[in-house]
Amino acid sequence: MGTVRVTESIAKLLGLGERELVAFTGAGGKSSLMLRLGDELARSGQRVLVTTTTKMGRDQFERFPAVCTSHDLPAVTAAFASNNLVALTTGGDDHKATGPPPGVVDGLFEIVPLDHLLVEADGAHGLSLKAPGPHEPVIPAKTTTVVVLMGVDAVGRRIADVAHRPEQAAALTGLAMDDRLEVDHCVTVLTHQDGGLKGVPPGARVVVALTKTGIAATDRAAAEIAHQLGLHRRISRVVVVPG
Repeated sequence: MGTVRVTESIAKLLGLGERELVAFTGAGGKSSLMLRLGDELARSGQRVLVTTTTKMGRDQFERFPAVCTSHDLPAVTAAFASNNLVALTTGGDDHKATGPPPGVVDGLFEIVPLDHLLVEADGAHGLSLKAPGPHEPVIPAKTTTVVVLMGVDAVGRRIADVAHRPEQAAALTGLAMDDRLEVDHCVTVLTHQDGGLKGVPPGARVVVALTKTGIAATDRAAAEIAHQLGLHRRISRVVVVPG
């Protein structure tokens, strides 16, 4: 298990293969990291489909050169006719867009001639730590890599202030919602079967992306978290994302 810092190729640092279905879960910048990866892969000539099994901001989809609003095979295939980077949204409202259910995502990955399918499979309302509820995350069964995010600025702060589903985070760590999170608590959430590892398909690789770093305190916390995660057999690597 290695620890790497995002400086150049995100795909390389995540350890992605030639063709992957990548699900992004957790908290602390899923959409940003996913979209950066999509742009990078498309610029290298690969065909990339981006979607969500939960909800994404409608404005996130406005930046794509091609947006498909149907998950029918002919529609998705046609969207790639002139663009390598395609977003798929099948519903929602003026503020949030929704995508197809996970079974449909699995089917698209199997039959659409694409290189990578990237899916936001969790929501966190912009917070830094996520402890999933009963219906979360929504990870497609064919997922090959799950990227679990956490904002390291959560360390030293109250659960109630930094966690999405704070009651779940408190239950996993044995803390009260007014207690402050320490490194060990964050590791517990990330590695718990009802936390960061919830819903991960048995054959999928797990990569943890630590975000919201870049100052001495968060860099130290990230290093400590990465060290502890290195002892966990289910986690392939840790990526530190500055900023």
